[in-house]
Amino acid sequence: MLSVAKEHLLDRAKTDEERNRVEQFVTVHGQELSPTNYAICQADLLIKNDKQAKVTLGNSLIPHDPRSKETGDQWPETKFKFNRMLSNPPFGVTWGGKDGYEAEARKFETTRYQAGMPRSNDGALLFLQTMLVKMIPPSDGGSRIAIIFNGSPLSNGDCGSGESEIRRWILENDWLDAIIMLPDQLFYNTGIFTYIWLLRNDKPASHKGRVMLIDARKQFEKEPKSFGNKRNRITDAHRQWIETHYQKGWSKDYNDECVKIFQTLDFAFHKVNVVFWQTDENDNPAVIAETYKKTFSAANVAKELDYYESDLVFSAKVKVGEEVKVIELALKPKDDASKKFKTTFADVDEIVSVEWTHRHYVEDDEYIPNGENIEEFLKREIAKPIIRWKDSPQLGYEILPNKYFYRYQAPTPAKELLEEFWQLEKDAEEKLKGLASNS
Repeated sequence: MLSVAKEHLLDRAKTDEERNRVEQFVTVHGQELSPTNYAICQADLLIKNDKQAKVTLGNSLIPHDPRSKETGDQWPETKFKFNRMLSNPPFGVTWGGKDGYEAEARKFETTRYQAGMPRSNDGALLFLQTMLVKMIPPSDGGSRIAIIFNGSPLSNGDCGSGESEIRRWILENDWLDAIIMLPDQLFYNTGIFTYIWLLRNDKPASHKGRVMLIDARKQFEKEPKSFGNKRNRITDAHRQWIETHYQKGWSKDYNDECVKIFQTLDFAFHKVNVVFWQTDENDNPAVIAETYKKTFSAANVAKELDYYESDLVFSAKVKVGEEVKVIELALKPKDDASKKFKTTFADVDEIVSVEWTHRHYVEDDEYIPNGENIEEFLKREIAKPIIRWKDSPQLGYEILPNKYFYRYQAPTPAKELLEEFWQLEKDAEEKLKGLASNS
């Protein structure tokens, strides 16, 4: 990637002076974890005699300590900043647990990774944070980043999770510029769809507060021969298509179904915990009687009354000495539940079983797009009596390109499917007859 990037700049140079400036002023810096890949990279740079290139062997996600057995990031943000950064990190890299290096990575938890840390079996967003903290301030020219991801960094993680908090950090800082949806089957070891994220901290006025999504999933041609999972390839014509759509897509009058522009807050959502009153078969608010399965104690009864804020009736089968009888505890919202419980069951030796009657409340989490009126959304979508709701302390963020570019395709009519089925059956019968006659 480093070599091709510099070759690209040299190819664009129109004069010898421009080529000399590229050779003199463009320095490339890289880091590689695999010793084999590192050796190949060094050999490539030696062959090209690029004296400005510097590549190190080490783990980009952990601090570098010369005393440690495992070398870490030798381009720390405290010493190095970069104008342009490229990365194709491994998909689904495990950084935590017994197979990872979580203790070392968490040394960056209050600095490099202060926005959040993703789940331990997917370190993709750690790579991106590692690049973002190495950006040059806009006042000094700014930085741009291109990184290839699978689909997990787009939406994995609930509101408040490490992944969502990292996306929130990126979007609220207005660093995400564009995401290009690529075709599937482009890589040797996986056939999944992938995405290029473009980020920058020097957005021009026309980009500020906006994010472009480009659907380039159809921009490919088939490989003449499959290489593992790699069956498709992107040619110069497809790359030019992507570049043209990116350049033109920012203008207000540009209209193409493969390009969509969003405000950064369009990706935000509220996670709202809601308690609503379920209805019965006649659509009336339901009241149910059931066995009380929790420990029947003063503390739990008080919690139930606090939660339901309505009449509760507990019917307890108890033992008092040798006698078995039923004692009823009826509570109203303003009662001192704990005191009443202790008074009612003061002389009870053993509680055998408990039945209780209460309103049928349901508690659920609703994910509501930012900008929606929460109360109106809940009334419309739940259509049950709302008892209470509580919004999360922060917005969640997710990016769903497949949803935004979804195009409805009507299913094949049943008549056509049946005709196709019968034709297939007829073809199978003919083949069987042919086999029988040849045996």
